[in-house]
Amino acid sequence: MTIIEEHPRRTTAAYGRAELTALMARMTGDEKHGPAATSTLDVLWVLYDRVLRVSPERTDDRDRDRFLLSKGHGPMAYYAVLAAKGFLPVEWLTGFGSYDSPLGHHPDRTLLPGVEIGSGSLGHGLPIAVGTALGLRAQGLDGPAVWVLTGDAELDEGSNHEAIAFAGPAGLERLHTVVVDNASATHARPGGIAARFGAAGWSTLTVDGRDHEALHAAFTAPHPGRPHVVVARVEPEHA
Repeated sequence: MTIIEEHPRRTTAAYGRAELTALMARMTGDEKHGPAATSTLDVLWVLYDRVLRVSPERTDDRDRDRFLLSKGHGPMAYYAVLAAKGFLPVEWLTGFGSYDSPLGHHPDRTLLPGVEIGSGSLGHGLPIAVGTALGLRAQGLDGPAVWVLTGDAELDEGSNHEAIAFAGPAGLERLHTVVVDNASATHARPGGIAARFGAAGWSTLTVDGRDHEALHAAFTAPHPGRPHVVVARVEPEHA
């Protein structure tokens, strides 16, 4: 099995939150879903800067980690992080949402290097991630991790409940979910979001979604034999 070497990483000193926010500020126009994007910024940066084994040079490597952005509406933070990591030119950001720009209001995997799925329709990212993890396991590829980022409101969709219920008993150890919880869900869940995953046999952690060290510790926590979910709590979207 090919082992992906650690790619050169820009540090948070070079790209801190202020610099990433400045990249996001390059993207203007209507239908930005600004709060939805801002809620994911810290999670995305920690993943791409410190966790994911993927780089601009290895977007087609079969042994790369897979990251699926299910929370695809309002993808400015995603684009900013991809630009900071060299997957796309920073200059593209200013054209966000324009007719001839590859940076649409939803990411398009056919237009952007490193983007694994076209997303934006709520509720389909986690089922795709389950299928991806199953496919990798069927091929004997036990190195790549599969990561999917969802919003708390997406969990209202029945397709996600089916994916959660299947992945635990299936023992999809290489499957990881991050739920960005900005209190936008319609339905409350007894015991919180993590309890829903835990009932299906997942490993669960709930952390401050703005604390980079807490996020990194949660992302890298061992969970042998089980899929893993990290609930990243951030300020309410309406705040």
